[in-house]
Amino acid sequence: MLSLYPDIAPNARHTLAVDPPHELYVEESGNPDGIPVLVVHGGPGAGCEDYQRRFFDAERFRIILMDQRGAGRSTPLAELAGNSTDRLVADMETVRAFLGIERWLLFGGSWGSTLSLVYAQTHPDRVLGLVLRGIFLCRPEDIQWFYQSGASRIFPDYWEEYEAQIPEAERADMVSAYYRRLTSSNELEQIQAAKAWSIWEGRCATLHPNPRVVEHFGHPHVAIALARIECHYFMNSGFLEPNQIVRNADKLARIPGVIVHGRYDMVCPVDNAFALSKAWPEADLRIIRDAGHSASEPAIVDALIRGVEEVISKPRRSAG
Repeated sequence: MLSLYPDIAPNARHTLAVDPPHELYVEESGNPDGIPVLVVHGGPGAGCEDYQRRFFDAERFRIILMDQRGAGRSTPLAELAGNSTDRLVADMETVRAFLGIERWLLFGGSWGSTLSLVYAQTHPDRVLGLVLRGIFLCRPEDIQWFYQSGASRIFPDYWEEYEAQIPEAERADMVSAYYRRLTSSNELEQIQAAKAWSIWEGRCATLHPNPRVVEHFGHPHVAIALARIECHYFMNSGFLEPNQIVRNADKLARIPGVIVHGRYDMVCPVDNAFALSKAWPEADLRIIRDAGHSASEPAIVDALIRGVEEVISKPRRSAG
């Protein structure tokens, strides 16, 4: 089983101003003349993590990490104004042009798969390939599954703590109830709601309990951006048309892809990946039997590293 490459440090860091008040954190590591790959983080709002550089051979890849609007080291933290899917796609194009890259590989998981797919459908000629994990189509039923009814029946003990933040009279629409608290002028109410929202996600992300993952999700800096931005997007159906990604899958036909999904993913159930695979048959679907949602699970790591190698070895299909 393949494991992560050795740890590396960035060789360049950039701050890019986009439309006010947003400034994006972008970093480069690995070989400046290597194959460009953009890590598209999840959430939305989760921000990049240092270990994500380690999915790639630093001698062969130009590894780019970008914190999306309001997330990670981008500023202002947890900012909702001007934060939407089309703006994130435009930001990716801004970063690509700034770095002088003609085409790049996209490597994204969870919401990162959503955004990668929307970008690839918008700018197919800018994409070398797609390596995607934990597919999230951002359909109403996908949001309902995790934040209203579905995962709650798998993890009733964790759900009880998540639900406890909301009075019983408001529990018929948990996303709206949380949104009211996450956008409250009361900072204490905001952070309490953010930690409950984020810890619920962290607890459900792995097949086996992982206290380090839960601790990361519960960190106030991570929790406030993740919860506020996720809830903002979900209140707006991800700023997507109904079933947009599957309906536009024909635009991916010339792009090589690998889809990696844990069989026991309780955050984004495997039917997301199955629906995408049916609409995009050119991509290889790998259902990992001993994994959940997290990119850090050993079998997912192995499949993603193999997926990167497979995708870069495949030629793009010609327009004809």
